[in-house]
Amino acid sequence: MMPARGYDMTPTMYSPDGRIYQVEYAIETVKRGTLAIGIKAKDGIIMAVEEIPRKLQAAGITQKIFQVDDHIGVAAAGYIPDARTQVDDARSFSQSHRLIYDMQVDVETVAKHLADKCHQYTQYSGVRPFGVSLIISGVDQRGNLIYVTDPSGTYVSYAAVAIGAGSEDVNAFLEKNYKDGMSIDEASALAIAAIDLKSEQKDGMKHIKMAKITTDKKVIEKISDADLERYSKVAKEKFPKQS
Repeated sequence: MMPARGYDMTPTMYSPDGRIYQVEYAIETVKRGTLAIGIKAKDGIIMAVEEIPRKLQAAGITQKIFQVDDHIGVAAAGYIPDARTQVDDARSFSQSHRLIYDMQVDVETVAKHLADKCHQYTQYSGVRPFGVSLIISGVDQRGNLIYVTDPSGTYVSYAAVAIGAGSEDVNAFLEKNYKDGMSIDEASALAIAAIDLKSEQKDGMKHIKMAKITTDKKVIEKISDADLERYSKVAKEKFPKQS
């Protein structure tokens, strides 16, 4: 990266080579966060995150997977307090949509709303871009959908995606192993194998949290530790070099 030379003091100023350094710094924050993964299956959506718990931390609580509405969930990588702020905004937006239109909000509508907010924080002095990327997953009348937002205000749809530290290698792994028509169970095993590809903690499943939204229920559900252990065994059998 070229020296900023003062062009990084505000997100409203372009450098001579056409860059906004504050946005690039925020994207770098995302790259330093632990992994978050979203995978689309034929019968639902999987969200998985790597969380390294402390010894005395309460078990069973995830800091990186959030519920926005019954049918929409979010997985985050980067500066998690920024993620909470965006999730609170998404929840208010979702409930307002339900009250006004008497129907559930579309997944893409939420993704676009959050991306627009991210973009706004690149246009005003006295603010900084959000230092987080979000995987926004859900099931609506259009099917099973995954979108990723980043600090610049971009949102893109994916079939399978990873964000956070080591995401380049994990996305290459997903491109190689993801298949259309995978089941929820197969997608869950793939997500575990993808996280363990870069994780230094491969003993047990305490470092992985996972949630699903199935096509039939359209409700976000936490995946139990027992199911995680079962998916881990499948992952080790199917992806032996990565587990």
